[in-house]
Amino acid sequence: MAFDGLFTKAMTSELQQLLTGRISKVHQPNQLELLLHIRAQGKNHKLLISIHPSYSRIHLTNTANVNPSEPPMFCMLLRKHIEGGVITAVEQHGSDRLIILRIRARNEIGDEIERELHVEMMGRHSNIILVDAERDMILDSLKHLPPSVNSYRTILPGQDYKFPPSQDKQDPFAADADFSGLTDKEIVSRFAGFSPLTAKELNYRLEQDPDSAAAFLQEFTAEKPKGFYVEQQGKSYFSATQLTHLEQDNMQFDNLSELLDRIYYAKAERDRVKQQAGDLERWLQNEIAKLKLKLKKLQKEQDQAQKRDQLQLNGELIMANLHTIKKGMKQAEVVNYYNEETVTITLDPRKTPIENSQKYYSRYQKAKTAVVKTHEQIEKTEEDIRYFELLMQQVQQAGLSDIEEIREELAEQGYMKAQKSKKKKKPQKPNVEHYVSSTGIPISVGKNNKQNDYVTFKVASKSDTWLHTKDIPGSHVIIHSPDPDEDTVLEAASIAAYFSKARESASVPVDYTDVRQVKKPSGAKPGFVIYFEQKTVYVTPDEDLVLKLKK
Repeated sequence: MAFDGLFTKAMTSELQQLLTGRISKVHQPNQLELLLHIRAQGKNHKLLISIHPSYSRIHLTNTANVNPSEPPMFCMLLRKHIEGGVITAVEQHGSDRLIILRIRARNEIGDEIERELHVEMMGRHSNIILVDAERDMILDSLKHLPPSVNSYRTILPGQDYKFPPSQDKQDPFAADADFSGLTDKEIVSRFAGFSPLTAKELNYRLEQDPDSAAAFLQEFTAEKPKGFYVEQQGKSYFSATQLTHLEQDNMQFDNLSELLDRIYYAKAERDRVKQQAGDLERWLQNEIAKLKLKLKKLQKEQDQAQKRDQLQLNGELIMANLHTIKKGMKQAEVVNYYNEETVTITLDPRKTPIENSQKYYSRYQKAKTAVVKTHEQIEKTEEDIRYFELLMQQVQQAGLSDIEEIREELAEQGYMKAQKSKKKKKPQKPNVEHYVSSTGIPISVGKNNKQNDYVTFKVASKSDTWLHTKDIPGSHVIIHSPDPDEDTVLEAASIAAYFSKARESASVPVDYTDVRQVKKPSGAKPGFVIYFEQKTVYVTPDEDLVLKLKK
């Protein structure tokens, strides 16, 4: 990754389209993110600002966000000071990872006020600070820093605003900037805005053309910068310039915001889900571990019960040899008339031969009953393991809106207590995801069991096409067409494979059939179905394709 000072400069250029824009709404989806709705130059924009320690960033976004029912205090303060305000400038502070939004707004009595939103994107030190521009005073911030934590700058309401400490590096855009003969590390240490990735790219180009530095830097000041993304050896790299020093081909985006949406959406969404569903994931892990331990014990009991035939044989052999067995004997050696081998049978010396025989018959009957009951318990335990593993897979791939439905399902099934809520919620339809194939055919996807049942048995028509990964936990996918073209089937199959346990696999088998061929057995758990007359295609999950098809 490389959201360095140079990338910040390019992002500042891209955000100039927000100038004269009016901030219509301010939302705070979680403790690390802000979302500003802005109407600028005849278009609606959503500006996402994140101070996540690993994913700090600012960019325009097209993704949907779930907002809390009650806005946090910082969000309420921003609404008071900047909602309805006009953005007059978007500036970068020097070559730092710091962007300032200058906003002209009005206070409660209608007087004009000047506010600044300082977005500091500095890893774990990232912050969003609202500043009174006239007094250069902090009104509030998303993270507070008392003097005991940071002696250089105090970030608290009422304190004077102070920029992060300067690193006293050279301006790479100055006319006298000279990069020749410098190593990657020397470029990073001497010039502001460079990350090791960007320095490596500059040196690679200088090796090809010693006069290419100016052209390289101009790419970061372009009015409409492009985004470039590379995945190599399990690592991700991005920049506002092509990364030619990397072996893999660059994936190009029309702008930086599209690039960051592509890179961070799934990561940030997963992180938000972990915050909301960490307890649920741990609960599922514990339940699966307990069930697997129970299964081992049941299988051991079953193995012991399988020896019941020997108990029956012992009873028979005692009855066949009553004339040789006497009360008081601790064991008897008799001939097994099935194979002519000598068998040693343990006896209770306090019992008569007939009582010993009856004891073996009684143990045989108990073992016979135990085999049936144990077999039933094993089947039930294996079913529960499959069910919880399916829920675990759904939690790991869930969005925020999906988690609550999974909790509700567990409560309805009697596995968990329902979460108490002060407000009574009206019953809501499951929120399934919608896609459109490259040929224009709508596709619906269920990402948890409630959504799967809903999309298959409520949303889909009997003549629609139903898809599911073959013998692999995953989503129900519906193509809303009785006779979809081959491209649509393959695209829907790719979506089904992506939202399954086989997301990281290749050549995943996906079954498809008419919805009328999908049945739910009586008493089956949510999301469980059987189906007939299916065909199978093999696809490799493609995240880029899934994002491209999302409606």
